[in-house]
Amino acid sequence: MNYDSRSWKVHNGSTHPFDAPAAPIDNGARRPDPSRYTDPAMAQAEWDKIFTKSWLLAGPVSDVREPGDWMTFEIGPENILVVRDEAGTLRAHYNVCPHRGSRLVTGDTGSQAVFSCPFHSWKFALDGRNVEVTDAETFRPEVLCHDHDLTSIEVEEAAGLVFIRMDPGGPTLAEHLGPVLPMLETYRMEEMHVVQHRRSDWAANWKGGIDAFYESYHLHAIHPQTMGVIDDRTHIDLYPNGMSRQFVPIGQPNSHFEDQEGLNPGLTALLSDAGVDPATWTGGAQASRAAIAAAKRDRAARLGLNYDRFSDAQLTDSTIFGIFPNAQIGCHPEAVFLHRFKPHAYDPNQFTYETVILYRHVDVPGYGAPGWMGLGEDVDLTGETRPDVVHTGLGEPPGMGEVLDQDSDLLPIVQAGARSRGFRGPLWGEQEARLRHFHTTLDRCLDD
Repeated sequence: MNYDSRSWKVHNGSTHPFDAPAAPIDNGARRPDPSRYTDPAMAQAEWDKIFTKSWLLAGPVSDVREPGDWMTFEIGPENILVVRDEAGTLRAHYNVCPHRGSRLVTGDTGSQAVFSCPFHSWKFALDGRNVEVTDAETFRPEVLCHDHDLTSIEVEEAAGLVFIRMDPGGPTLAEHLGPVLPMLETYRMEEMHVVQHRRSDWAANWKGGIDAFYESYHLHAIHPQTMGVIDDRTHIDLYPNGMSRQFVPIGQPNSHFEDQEGLNPGLTALLSDAGVDPATWTGGAQASRAAIAAAKRDRAARLGLNYDRFSDAQLTDSTIFGIFPNAQIGCHPEAVFLHRFKPHAYDPNQFTYETVILYRHVDVPGYGAPGWMGLGEDVDLTGETRPDVVHTGLGEPPGMGEVLDQDSDLLPIVQAGARSRGFRGPLWGEQEARLRHFHTTLDRCLDD
């Protein structure tokens, strides 16, 4: 989406192929009905026509690298078991025993050679075949003639990520991701490992979560502590199938910040982290982002890391991708932040916000994940241990850091407003182009 009002920086003159802007997509100016955020019938239609038919981000490849490795993916009423079989092929099955419906596994990740139902010990190979029925002689042959393998679904991996699709048919994963796929491949997520995994239940519709994370228009109002270092003059690209990209500049003041020239404490810290001495550096706030990028590139060269494939914007900014229908991926050369907005099984006024941080470990001084990802000093970055999932329930502080906790406080307030007779539907501006693109795609899928 190209626009020039308020000096939006849609393109900084970079010739790097990654930074090439997309062709504009005009999604009109329609005002949608607010019932999309509250109506149970809308939620059911979304499940039937979108979630069961779309490629969904199930998790990172790092959780299923070796034969026997498995992870579970829960979405709405379903729980999916993704596993790497003996031949190294990815498989995905509904996590349900065909005998009486018990879940086969109840954890998030693991590794085993065979699945054994905890209820009656029926056993299943990694590829889903039933290999043992306990006391099979007590069943009539006409009963066991029914299919008693696991129910399998489509699964594909791309760019170091695993996607599943419940209903067969439709575009391949590569076709679905389109031009976003080679951009994601730039980050080589298959070389990364999980260093943080959190879930938090929020009192809002899942689309309200998408809306909050798909724009930086709200930074000055909700996250004032970011004003000195995160700019809202951003670059937005829209792609087919509801995909989108946004560069959120980090290392320069927000347009609403009073001092656009002086080095504030936040910029000073970012310069220091990149290896620039603020005491001797003579540039001002508008030059700090470029200085940070240059310093990071120089440092990478000294460390023997090849950053030629990255543009300067990729070295400094939060480069984020919207993956339709319910994921956002925030990328950096050293680490990637996966966001998923998962609808509640039956209540459109609730959703689960799930985050996974992937990190590429290099044991050298001066190397690390960007500060905006909020990794604490207690986080094991080596990849030797896979952290447990931390799950906070509805109404509990999510403990995801100051910025995300502020979002969790606000979204229930927005959801309450969506239920008001006085709210006639959202009015999206150009800073919210990704929201309109997402909702336009969602409505198109519902109308098919």
